[in-house]
Amino acid sequence: LTSYHIPQGVGDIVMIQSDHTGAVDILSAELETADLLGEQRKAQPPPLAAPTMWTTEKMKEFKAKMGKERNGRMVVKRGEVVTVRVPTHPDGKCICWEFATDDYDIGFGVYFDWTTVTSTAITVQVSDSSDEEDEEEDEEIEGLSPAGDVERGSKSCLRSHYGEIMPVYRRNSHREVQAGSHQYPGEGVYLLKFDNSYSLLRNKTLFFHVYYTS
Repeated sequence: LTSYHIPQGVGDIVMIQSDHTGAVDILSAELETADLLGEQRKAQPPPLAAPTMWTTEKMKEFKAKMGKERNGRMVVKRGEVVTVRVPTHPDGKCICWEFATDDYDIGFGVYFDWTTVTSTAITVQVSDSSDEEDEEEDEEIEGLSPAGDVERGSKSCLRSHYGEIMPVYRRNSHREVQAGSHQYPGEGVYLLKFDNSYSLLRNKTLFFHVYYTS
């Protein structure tokens, strides 16, 4: 290129002249920027409504009930993040969750993956930290790490087709049963994240129940 001008503001013109043919191409910076922003907006998932949250004090009853369930109890080891993937169910309209821990708190957050559901099976993914978990995902983006929870030992970098319903914060699940619900925004997979990555010494015993309602 023999000569070019850098756009400085909206409506600027970029002139590019070829060394070989001498032809001059004139581009509108305003139109180019609008096209790029339009494509970016199309790639963004729609905003998600906030969940309904509540707590109960029936810790002993809940733990006793979940302790008898086959998959109602698990240990989240120090430095680990457990992600429970719950697909939307064709017979349901709302997801519900309840959880509690022994002795110590745990981080918890809810996200939504706008993807086609091929199976309604609930799966559990365990990673050493949310950083490593996110490195396995494609098309990562930044900006979902909550600023208020300074004691968290990890950040959340989720793919662009993930939506944030509730960021990961430490919950007093050792004092009260933490419960919540969220109406299906469409077809996809809920990601319930139980984050113990900030703990360097303590494993957490987790009691949890996930179900859907119509």
